[in-house]
Amino acid sequence: MKSTNSLWKTNLHGQTAPDLERELDIYETELELRRQGKLDEKVFAETRLRRGAYGQRYDNGQRWDGEKTQQLAFPSELTKGPGTAWDAPGMVRVKIPFGGMNAHQLEVMAELAEEYSDNIAHVTTRQDFQLHFVHIEDTPALMRRLAAVGITTREACGNSVRNVTACPIAGVCHTEAFDVTPYAHGLAMFLLGHPDTQDFGRKFKIAFSGCVDKACGLVMLHDMGAIAKVQVVDGEEKRGFALYVGGGLGSVPHQAKLFAEFLPEEELLPISQAISRVYAKLGEKKNRNRARIKFLIAQLGIDEFRRLVLEERKILPFDPRWSEFLHDLHGLDEEPLHPAGALPAGEFPTGFAEWHRTNAYAQKQAGYATVTIKLPLGDITPDQLRGLADLARSYTRETIRLTVDQNIVLRWVSQADLVAFYLGLQALQLAQAGAGTLIDITSCPGTDTCKLGISASRGLASELSQRLAAKAHLLDEAIQGLHIKVSGCFNSCGQHHVADLGFYGVSRRSGNYTVPHFQVVLGGQWHENAGAYGLAIVAVPSKNIPAVVDRLTSAYITEREKAESFQAYIKRVGKAQIKASLEDLTKIPAHDDNPSFYSDWGDTREFTLGDIGEGECAGEVVSRIEFDLAFAEREAFEAQILLEKGDFQLAGERAYGAMLQSARALVREQLYDVPSDPEQLVNEFRTRYYDTQLFWDPFAGGKFGQYLFHAHKQAHLPYSPDEAHRRIEEAQLVVEAAHACYQRLSKK
Repeated sequence: MKSTNSLWKTNLHGQTAPDLERELDIYETELELRRQGKLDEKVFAETRLRRGAYGQRYDNGQRWDGEKTQQLAFPSELTKGPGTAWDAPGMVRVKIPFGGMNAHQLEVMAELAEEYSDNIAHVTTRQDFQLHFVHIEDTPALMRRLAAVGITTREACGNSVRNVTACPIAGVCHTEAFDVTPYAHGLAMFLLGHPDTQDFGRKFKIAFSGCVDKACGLVMLHDMGAIAKVQVVDGEEKRGFALYVGGGLGSVPHQAKLFAEFLPEEELLPISQAISRVYAKLGEKKNRNRARIKFLIAQLGIDEFRRLVLEERKILPFDPRWSEFLHDLHGLDEEPLHPAGALPAGEFPTGFAEWHRTNAYAQKQAGYATVTIKLPLGDITPDQLRGLADLARSYTRETIRLTVDQNIVLRWVSQADLVAFYLGLQALQLAQAGAGTLIDITSCPGTDTCKLGISASRGLASELSQRLAAKAHLLDEAIQGLHIKVSGCFNSCGQHHVADLGFYGVSRRSGNYTVPHFQVVLGGQWHENAGAYGLAIVAVPSKNIPAVVDRLTSAYITEREKAESFQAYIKRVGKAQIKASLEDLTKIPAHDDNPSFYSDWGDTREFTLGDIGEGECAGEVVSRIEFDLAFAEREAFEAQILLEKGDFQLAGERAYGAMLQSARALVREQLYDVPSDPEQLVNEFRTRYYDTQLFWDPFAGGKFGQYLFHAHKQAHLPYSPDEAHRRIEEAQLVVEAAHACYQRLSKK
């Protein structure tokens, strides 16, 4: 693949560009200095993050090879010695712009997964590869081998421009305005290592989509997103983009705002640079919880942000790279290996018909198909990668792309070759049907490797996928196209906010035990580039989530009106009725009656923070704080109902009330006579729980307390629909944080 940035220019036969070679030399030196204790850990942490080396979690201190190690990976105290942090492996994220790869690169990924990782390469929701359980001393060699085939890990993590994603069927799609591939590639290369992107307070994510109404690049959930658009200007058809800024999921999602109805193609790079400069100058630096660009735009307003960016654009010194890539927009064009053909007549192999229906997309180029290889949980083995590379060479010109659904697609497969291609996938155990359907479930790493994971998202996703796949032939057509997405915590790395059925991990107390739960998120919309975000309606024990899926999909099948979408059905029926229909599934059986509820999916160990004795009587005593927190949950849910009805002001006020109730519940644990005045209550909460850091989340710090303080400060202001929605999201997180705080304190 061609490049517009010298840092990226490498020879596919092993020659690394001088700039990138120097970068890797510097990293290796810094690594050695850190090992010797001569480089501060805080400085080194950002250094390794900007090179894609990320810490990961070891559940209950167990390393993947069964030996004991610390709970953190790539942490401080980087000194050699058995069982020390230096020995603890972590994760390396590999940056793949627009998901595009060739066969040789797949083979190198296979080698690296085999030699340095746990024999698994993982495809992420940002079209990256991740390798887990990599020892930090191996990262320089790993990065050099990637660089030799034109791949970098630079800025795959850290406060930087992350991987630039794009629609995986760009260039072969029937509904696209034009192929966004060269634009995604051009912008990725331009911003990689750019001086104006080195001083961000947090990460910055960019996506490209070829059309408006499909999911494509999920533009609306990105810091910056571009949707291809063609417009007639002065009688001439001109390419450009509808440009959006300020989107993002995370704990409190924001939908992107329209920056430009039509941004001419030649302005894409300079405007992106100007946006980067404004974000770097004005974005929050000290408080990471408000350091994403979405908070800056919410603070300034889109009109003022646009004005500042356009002013910045005027003073930018000219850069020839802004337009260089436009002179060779066909440099990444693809060609078929075999002639176009038709699907052969006759009897097909077992399973082919269903696989062809769900996994083969007829390209706009007649006689060719894009084939999706469905990867359970995004995982693929070294042998499968090698086999896939062989198939790519045999049937295509190595036209491979990773997808945001954690799958892989091969483009330009002749329809005449599809049966043989399917048999080749079967031999690799990669011919599972159902790509893009209900059984194709997206999940973040969750408690398997992520430090922030609360519940086992991968365990739940695997269980749901297996159950649904077992009865795939019986699934009603109405639900086959629904999307299920699972996150291990509130941060939405599994994109639960834009799923038809979304779930994110939380926990609840039951007597002396902690029980894994998932919040059920409804109302999200995958299409129209993530056109709407869902809200959590109720927390359900993890072991009851499959029953939730069965109940909701069955209700939709029987109660929908003709061609009514799932989102329209949820809106018509209303979340109050839906929550009531799930009420029995929220109950937690006594530990002795059903101990399985006290373990998470895929983990036989008891889900507990410590060894606590049994209570003295048969009946459990429900504490006052549990009643108070239940009331806070009810307040937050009622705010959702008001939002559904269009009463945005009352919805925002009720959400703020849920925050106050959460604070009241905790303060009452220390102060019998809790003040009724909100100002006094918030001050008591600040003094007793925030300043003492009792309320601080182990990984989110004081973020959730700040949500309360911010809501209290703005309580007198009117609520817009967006602000009411955000306040409800924040309220739910404050309630969850109060539950977690109570659980931590009850263990002491």
